[in-house]
Amino acid sequence: MVSALTTPQRHGDTEKEAAKATLRLGVVSYLNAEPLVYGLAGEPRFRLERDLPSRVAEKLHRGESDLGMIPSIEYAFGDYAIVPGIAIGSRGPVRSVSLHHRVPLAGIRRVALDTSSRTSVALTKVLLHETLGHHPEYVALPPSLHQMLEQADAALMIGDPALYQQTDVPRLDLGEEWGRRTGLPFVYAFWAGPRGVPGKGDVARLQRALREGLLAIGRIAATYDGHGAGHERENEAYLRRNISYGLEEEEKAGLREFYRRAHALSLIPRLPELRFHGEN
Repeated sequence: MVSALTTPQRHGDTEKEAAKATLRLGVVSYLNAEPLVYGLAGEPRFRLERDLPSRVAEKLHRGESDLGMIPSIEYAFGDYAIVPGIAIGSRGPVRSVSLHHRVPLAGIRRVALDTSSRTSVALTKVLLHETLGHHPEYVALPPSLHQMLEQADAALMIGDPALYQQTDVPRLDLGEEWGRRTGLPFVYAFWAGPRGVPGKGDVARLQRALREGLLAIGRIAATYDGHGAGHERENEAYLRRNISYGLEEEEKAGLREFYRRAHALSLIPRLPELRFHGEN
C-alpha cells in the first residue's frame, strides 16, 4: 500500500493548492493607486506590498512579487501579461507628473530627474527631445524641488511629492502635454505579471476591487494621509478629475504610441506586444 505521504500529487490537486496560495501584489505607494486595492486589505488571498513604482517593478523583475502595478515602460523589460481593463492613466492634465522649469523650455540644458518611475522619466525624455530637438543633460536627484533646481534648469517631480508641491515655479504638466501632442490618453501603470500567475478569479477580483474603489473615492480621499491631514478636497478632485482607471482601446493606442516613441529614442529594447491575462 502506498502511504498518503508518498502518493504523487495530481495535477488538479496542484492547481487547487496554487489557488489557495497567497498572491503577492506590488502596489504603488501613491494616492492614485488606492482605488485599485480598496477593500483587498485583509483578504487572505492577497498580500499588499507597497513601495515606490520603480521598486515595485524591481521586485516583479526579481520574482519577489507575483503581480505588480508597474510603470508602463517596465512592461518592455519583462515577459509579462497585463490584467485587462485596469490602469492608472490620464486624459489631460494629471497634476502628479510635472516638469518644473526655472528657465523657458527652449533654454533647458540640464534636467534633474526623480527616478521613482522610469515611465515618467521616459515621457520627459520623449517630450523634451521633441521640444528641443536633442537630449539635454539628465541627472538623478532625490525629489526635493528646491535642491533639484539649484543643480538643474528643470526638475521632474512625480506622484505625491508632485501633487502636494507648493511652488510658484512654472511647470509643464506632462499628461496634458502628451494629450496635446498626440490626442491620446497616457497610461502610467497597470497590473502585470508572468502569464498564468493570476487565475480568472483573481483577475475578476482585481476588476471588482477597482469598481469598489471608484465608489469609495470620497472615503479614500478623506482617509489618505500620505502627506498629512487637510488634503481631502484636493485628493478627491485629483482622483475624480485627473486620474482615469480604464484600459480600453484608446488607452491601448496611447500605450502603443508611447512605446513607439520611446523605442525610437532607444529608451526601451523592443516594441512590446500587448498581451493580457485570460487570453490564449
